[in-house]
Amino acid sequence: MTVPTNPAQPEPIDMSLIDPPTEELPEISFDEQFFAARPARLRPSSLRRKSGATGMAVPPFEASGSNHAYIEWLEDQSMLHDAELISRQLAGKHTMWANPYAFPDPRAALSRASVWYTAYPLSHITRSGESFLASIGSPALWDAFKSIGIDAIHTGPVKFAGGIDGWNLTPSVDGHFDRISMTIDPLFGTEDEFRAMTETAARYGGAVIDDIVPGHTGKGPDFRLAELNYRDYPGIYHMIDIPEEAWHLLPDVPEGRDAMNLSPEAEQALADGGYIIGALQRVIFYEPGVKETNWSVTPPIRDYKGTLRRWVYLHYFKEGQPTINWLDPTCAGMRVVMGDALHSLLDLGTGGLRLDANGFLGVERSFEAPAWSEGHPLSLAANQLIGSLVRKVGGFTFQELNLAIDDIQRTGAVGPDLSYDFITRPAAQVAMCTGDTEFLRLVMREAMDIGIDQAALVHALQNHDELTYELVHFAAAHRDDVYELGGVEYTGIALAEHIREVMRDRLTGESAPYNAVFTTNGIASTTASIVAASIGITNLDDITDATARKIQAAHLLLCKFNAWQPGVFALSGWDLVGALPLPREEVRALISGGDTRWIERGAYDLLGTAPTAKKSAAGLPRARSLYGPVPEQLTRDTSFASRLAEVIRVRKKSRIDSATLVDVPVVGHKSVMAMVNELETGSTQITVLNFSGEKIETRIQSEKLPVGRVFDLSTRRRVAVVDELGGFSLELPAFGGVALVIRA
Repeated sequence: MTVPTNPAQPEPIDMSLIDPPTEELPEISFDEQFFAARPARLRPSSLRRKSGATGMAVPPFEASGSNHAYIEWLEDQSMLHDAELISRQLAGKHTMWANPYAFPDPRAALSRASVWYTAYPLSHITRSGESFLASIGSPALWDAFKSIGIDAIHTGPVKFAGGIDGWNLTPSVDGHFDRISMTIDPLFGTEDEFRAMTETAARYGGAVIDDIVPGHTGKGPDFRLAELNYRDYPGIYHMIDIPEEAWHLLPDVPEGRDAMNLSPEAEQALADGGYIIGALQRVIFYEPGVKETNWSVTPPIRDYKGTLRRWVYLHYFKEGQPTINWLDPTCAGMRVVMGDALHSLLDLGTGGLRLDANGFLGVERSFEAPAWSEGHPLSLAANQLIGSLVRKVGGFTFQELNLAIDDIQRTGAVGPDLSYDFITRPAAQVAMCTGDTEFLRLVMREAMDIGIDQAALVHALQNHDELTYELVHFAAAHRDDVYELGGVEYTGIALAEHIREVMRDRLTGESAPYNAVFTTNGIASTTASIVAASIGITNLDDITDATARKIQAAHLLLCKFNAWQPGVFALSGWDLVGALPLPREEVRALISGGDTRWIERGAYDLLGTAPTAKKSAAGLPRARSLYGPVPEQLTRDTSFASRLAEVIRVRKKSRIDSATLVDVPVVGHKSVMAMVNELETGSTQITVLNFSGEKIETRIQSEKLPVGRVFDLSTRRRVAVVDELGGFSLELPAFGGVALVIRA
């Protein structure tokens, strides 16, 4: 069975979903109890229709640039049009100047929400007839979240995505991360349900985090208007009108397709002709015969004035995700992104925004190929603009992009308040699968040396993506630097490949055939399946109750690593229920194009409201769950959710989230990881973890440890004394971890 990422619609977007016209809706203040410094919110309306009319023409009128009704319909659906409407309503309002905005403030973001649940709408199982948004906005779920300690939900993408073909929607090509509208997709619920969800979150002292995409859109109304050369729309994208005399350099687009990826030869020919800037620093999602370059070309298209054109456009990611141009004279792309952010924060009522693909906002021709496309100053400038605007209206932002540590530090200094932790995530998985923490310690020390504030990072377990192991920091930015690991010296590029090889050998193939390599990016897996591979499980059917308990213990160790250090702690529904990967045959159609991540995105039922459901509303098959529904888990002290709640209780009571990492000391056992943090109170806190399946005794020593008594923050009992040499000894059970504090 084929499971669509966004089911194709038989008719155009239903305009009855769109609000009637209004200049400005009444102000509301339900979230002031949570965002005390935020002024009463403006309510700009983004979506509208003409009074007394549907606002669109319908087939059989021709879907072409020569049909004014079609052009009008596309514009009425476009994000640029909505962005302009929102901006006009906010201009000149004194409340736009009520909040500081110049600098990122990670600890202010942490004070609002420091433990996040990251949802994936396509995988969420609800009771019959209940939408995704109604489900995650239910008091029952927020009661469970409160019991665990979760205080924010990142909804994931819930708005229309994919494209427009004539009058009809086409499916998403990237799990709804190819946005084409500010409208909530009815597959997930309604705008009223979204607003109700934000109100419920506020009543529980929580927040809702939404998505915006500063780097690309899908091929929706904005892109189709750009192809038709209409008004400012071509200025949204990096798209080049290739003159007819150069069409011989372009490949023919097969019948039935709207674009064709350029071959490296065609890319070079167009670059030599001065039409495009040519090859970029890397080709993300590279696949022979599918995506060999970052450029695609359209077939001949007659624009709205009748001129025949062929466009070549840039896409860092998939062909259906054209890249936004942040330095076009029309500023059209910038207007789309800013309007989208304001709609989410001020109209829908969210507290924060995830910035997707925000490191690829600047691209420049280089006479020393390839073109400059990563770490460009324009990306920093654009991120500063976005982050500042969001802070200006009382929100916060986080970026989720795999960059070199240096680039994360530079971007975080001016733009988003928080950055996803691609620094320690793969390194922690290496520690889990090898029982050796040396690489993890190396990576954390490298980050400290560069100036990374751990409190500015989002330390997450599983999310919708693969376990990324590109190790961009070592493989690209520091490829020629020399590092020592296991007594062997490696260049950065050699170290990255060594670690990738270790991960592939331990976590895929014969060792773990249920996990899968995802292109060159990483490994498609769940957290539970990473642990299963690490403890030697080659067949998931062999997991017994005893094995499941061992997996749970190691899973909780990863929770402690991420929760007992400064910064955000984030986990997913797959983590909460202990989901395992889907058998490949259950998602054969979805992975046929090489996107193996679908095996890790199985459906899950957090609340146990649909125990007999075999798939989610979006059609994803139900994954096997080791831990069960969360409310049932919370009735047992030994369950994953109950033990997780204790981990989070320790984190919050001691405010580890807002601490400062001051040392990653040398340890007395290869399986031990220790982090020394300075709490805001001035006390010294130490997190000690055992990444092996054996009981061990070790010594922790650091110049940052003051002489004093060492207490366990969970039991409040004294467990050791720091001696005059600056250390103490400790015994840890298999996959055990403790959060400690030193008292004089």
